[in-house]
Amino acid sequence: MSTMKIAFLMAVAGHLLCGVCDCLLTYLPHGRFRFEDMKDNRKLSAAFRDMPLRNSLLSMLLGCLAMFLFAFGYLALADWMRAFSEPCALLMLISTVMVLTFGMAHHVFCGVPEWLYVKLGRTEEARQLITEFFKKTSVTLIVCYLGFLIFGVSLFVPVVSGWTPLPRWACVFNILPLMLALMPIRVGGSGNWAGAIMFLGLSFLL
Repeated sequence: MSTMKIAFLMAVAGHLLCGVCDCLLTYLPHGRFRFEDMKDNRKLSAAFRDMPLRNSLLSMLLGCLAMFLFAFGYLALADWMRAFSEPCALLMLISTVMVLTFGMAHHVFCGVPEWLYVKLGRTEEARQLITEFFKKTSVTLIVCYLGFLIFGVSLFVPVVSGWTPLPRWACVFNILPLMLALMPIRVGGSGNWAGAIMFLGLSFLL
């Protein structure tokens, strides 16, 4: 098995693990976390009732491991692209760094407020605290998904244009269109399921 395939399979495992970590933060004992509920402490408190503190801690810690694992796949794919388009390879490398740095911070910044909210007794003061925290750290979310956007476009254009040995239809194995396809389902961790599908498909094609 080639080094690139191993890196892709590590990325599949990393995205699957990260998806599970997302679900630990999204699916609560008494409902699903929704950002709109942060405006109403009654709804938010009801959703977080009986929420184990270990869920957010596991999500943060295992999420860091997950991103470490899928980093190898993105870096390997960027290196593979160098033979066909140096500019696209550079953009893929830059966007990978954006995703890994800001994305890891974002993942932790999503877990900390949930842990604090439960630890502080799900009070109105706790709701105000985590809401302020979310707003002031939202730049990490924006930059992370901007990185995914740049990476997806930088991979999609060369494949669909025929610059690579991949068949043009292989452009579907791309995190960007896969995320867009999963968005209507509103499943937790959709970006990670999309990433896992992308690397699994490419592991058979490359």
